[in-house]
Amino acid sequence: MLSPELLGKVLESAPDAIVIVDVAGVILFASRQIATLAGYLPEDIVGRRIEDLLPERFRAGHLGHRRSYNRDAHPRPMGVDLDLYVLHQDGRELPVEISLSPIREGEQLLVAAAIRDITERKRTQTELKQAREAADRANLAKSRFLATASHDLRQPLQTLSLLNGTLRRTVREPLAGEAVAQQGQAIEAMSRLTNALLDMSKLESGAIRPDPADFAVAALFEEMRKEFASHAASKGLELRIDTGAPAAHSDPSLVGQILRNLVSNAIKYTQQGWVELRSTPVSRGVRLEVADTGVGIPADQLPHIYEEFFQVRVTSNSSREGYGLGLSIVHRLVRLLGLRLEVHSEVGRGSIFALELPAAVRAAGWAAPSAEPAAVPRHLPSTARVLLVDDDAGVRNATAMLLEVEGFTVARAASLSEAVQEARRDPQIDVVIADYHLQKGETGVDVIAAVRELVGQRLGAVLVSGDTSSTLRQIVRDDRLRLASKPIRADELLALISTLLPPKGDAGDG
Repeated sequence: MLSPELLGKVLESAPDAIVIVDVAGVILFASRQIATLAGYLPEDIVGRRIEDLLPERFRAGHLGHRRSYNRDAHPRPMGVDLDLYVLHQDGRELPVEISLSPIREGEQLLVAAAIRDITERKRTQTELKQAREAADRANLAKSRFLATASHDLRQPLQTLSLLNGTLRRTVREPLAGEAVAQQGQAIEAMSRLTNALLDMSKLESGAIRPDPADFAVAALFEEMRKEFASHAASKGLELRIDTGAPAAHSDPSLVGQILRNLVSNAIKYTQQGWVELRSTPVSRGVRLEVADTGVGIPADQLPHIYEEFFQVRVTSNSSREGYGLGLSIVHRLVRLLGLRLEVHSEVGRGSIFALELPAAVRAAGWAAPSAEPAAVPRHLPSTARVLLVDDDAGVRNATAMLLEVEGFTVARAASLSEAVQEARRDPQIDVVIADYHLQKGETGVDVIAAVRELVGQRLGAVLVSGDTSSTLRQIVRDDRLRLASKPIRADELLALISTLLPPKGDAGDG
């Protein structure tokens, strides 16, 4: 059995300050560590009440806590989830952690309190909290910058693309025509790189948040067909679409972005044969596959395909059709959605990228959305009228030039109020084209709603934006509204407008 002297030495050698008090709160013992913690010698503190070690504002409340503990004394930490402090002899308040243990001495109850100074821990926690807050502020600032950059960087590209489209329609001299064609290719390359870099930055900053929902696989595949059929045909490839699963559950916009990058890559690396997009039900949900008869990926290169700027079989001094960012973006999006992507490839025979999605929540009775209702025929003048609303003069003028070359009559506006003025002046508007982000917090959605109030709710509208955030996905759509991302090519813009106008033979006689 340990002697009292040895027990005393054990208490004195403990790293924490230890005090023992009776039921009245009188200090009967204090170890030497109390001097380091609170500045008192043990003999100076023995005989005083434990409340003397507390800041004044806690003393009255501590009396009640002490009495409560005496009624149900058992080993436990003191003040869980509370900030505890000891008052140093010099007036400083030190954050502490306290553990309580009851001691029975015959009929007498004593309480031992082990008191640990956690000043350094608190300082570290504060520094970590400040670092997290600074990182959150930096991410928020980066997200705001990217939202602005998405708009501002795409504006000049939008202007260049539309001006190039106008030149292609007006230049007749062969050499000039070749120069314009090469200019168009350079603009498209710039657009691809800008979009990829902005997407990468948004993913890194956490600016992209998934918004999962049930969606029709066939509808998503149809978007891919419309977007890539002509591209595949231009290379002599067959684009196959096979929808075997009706619906899935995930973020349809982000899944669409994954498929776009995969299909684009498949077409790029396939010289002959086909590219296929297919879906099949599996036990865990839905399996989407992008398959091709392309060059394939050597086994030693498979571990590197998701690295930034890596391209299969592309040497550093060869020409580049892309920039090696597509699969890196795919990899980050797949992780963001919590999904799994498999790759199977054989050199000379092609590749298969397979993505598994959860099944639709409303699997039973699911039906794919019906086709958009046909537009109500309208009696149009011999030349369709377009109201163009964009606060960037360069984009506005370039778009107007393109439309006027195509025979449209164009009214121009830079704001909501100007758009309303133009609509009142000429209510025979056939289509309104509006940029999403306008000055003073106005949006293209506001413009479209206001103009429709004046000329009719069936007015066709094209909403154009360089913002790829979830904001646009939350816009309430209708069969007379088209969404377009900047930089939109001239042919794409004209194709969207054409879907909002009845065929020429349906136009009225005036």
